[in-house]
This record gives sequence, structure tokens and C-alpha cells, in this order.
Amino acid sequence: MSLTPYTNTKEWVSFTDKAQNRTWLLDVTFLTSNWSCIYGNGCKGVLTEDSSFLVQGCCSYGAFFIDGDDVARVKKSAKKLNKEDWQFKKASDDSGGPVKVPKKSKESATTKLYDDACIFLNRPGFPAGPGCALHQKALKDGVSPMSYKPEVCWQLPLRVEDLEDASGHTFTKVTSWERKDWGAGGEEFHWWCTEDENAYAGTQPVHIGMEAELNALVGKDVLERFRAYLTDKNPPAVKLPRPTRAAKKT
Repeated sequence: MSLTPYTNTKEWVSFTDKAQNRTWLLDVTFLTSNWSCIYGNGCKGVLTEDSSFLVQGCCSYGAFFIDGDDVARVKKSAKKLNKEDWQFKKASDDSGGPVKVPKKSKESATTKLYDDACIFLNRPGFPAGPGCALHQKALKDGVSPMSYKPEVCWQLPLRVEDLEDASGHTFTKVTSWERKDWGAGGEEFHWWCTEDENAYAGTQPVHIGMEAELNALVGKDVLERFRAYLTDKNPPAVKLPRPTRAAKKT
């Protein structure tokens, strides 16, 4: 049994950047919504059935690295972790480190899996508590988790996609990851957070709550232009209505 995706009418706004030969297309609906991560507080994970009790969130399959710099940064961050920070530090050390090097050149490096989830994921019962060891260590050190974690991990659920037309002009879409965006594999997810009304319970809109992530992904200028657009429109604080659950299909 699976759920059909949640459906919402979306509003978009576009900005042209002639210097970059680029048009930005931003999802107003999601970026002004009050979505927030509910890891450990209602998150059911991304396995084929409700896995709330595992407290794995979206860490069940490990992280795919963007490039070599991403790998190098995470390896450096891993060296900051001791056995009190990281449940599987010894397992990582014994296996040659936390990164799985691809056998084929076209494949991406990933974090290794241990006990059916990312090796960096501390499990329930660990003294430091469940959650990403890198994320927890960053907070302990008083720095942004973005500086320690794989890029894909801190970007979620934001999705930035580049499309190029025949003339070479780039259209960059900024929205949220939906089940359908994962292809056939997404249909296997029992649950996906941006399609669950329970995840829309944050205290501030996404463009504020994920300001650091958006600045890193699109740049401060684009975010400021987006906010100027919102000010001109004088929108409500939360624009996205809670999703309506579609009928189940078997």
C-alpha cells in the first residue's frame, strides 16, 4: 500500500540575473510556509513502512557527496569526533574511515552504512542521544551544522535544480523535494516530510528558518530580492495551507 502524493497549488516568482544569464524561479508557497524538520518528533523516516521507533529520519540510506571538497570537509569534521560524540567511531576507524569510495568513476562517494543506516547516525540508547553525530558535535562546538555535515544533508528539504534552454540561458528552480522527485524509489517511501501536514508546524517561515541554507544555495542577493517581493505583496506570515491527505490507493 502507498499514499498518493499530497497536492497543493503553488505560487512562483521569477527574477532575471543578466550578469549570470540566469533566471531564478522560486517556490513562494513552500518558502513562506511554516515547514520545519520534525526529526525525533513525529518523523516516520523514509523506509517502506513507518519506522518512527528507529529514529533514523532521512539517514537510512547514507549521504551522497557533491564533490571532492564535500568529502574532504566531512572527513576533517569526523576527526573532531570522539567516542562520546560518535557511537560508531570505532567501526569507522576499523573499516578505514566513514566514506565509501565508488568502484566506478561516474558514481558518487557516499557515507558508509552501519547497522542499516548512515554510520554517522547515533541510535536510540546512545548516551549522546539519537541523531547525526556531526550535527550534534557542531552544535556542541557552537558552529553551524552546515560546516560539518555533507552538503546534501543540510540542504534537505530544499531542492535547487538547473535547467538550460537551447540558447544557453539557465533557469534555476528553488523548491522543496517531493516524493516524485526521487523517481521510482520515491514511491517506496512510506512517508515524506514535505507531504505531511504535521511537518508544517514551525514558528517561522522557511525563508527565515533556513536563511543560512538559502544564502549558501542561492546567495544573499537573491534571497533579499525574494523578501522584497514578499514585502511588496504584504503576504500573510504563513502562506501554505496544511496539505490535504489524498485518498489511499492499494
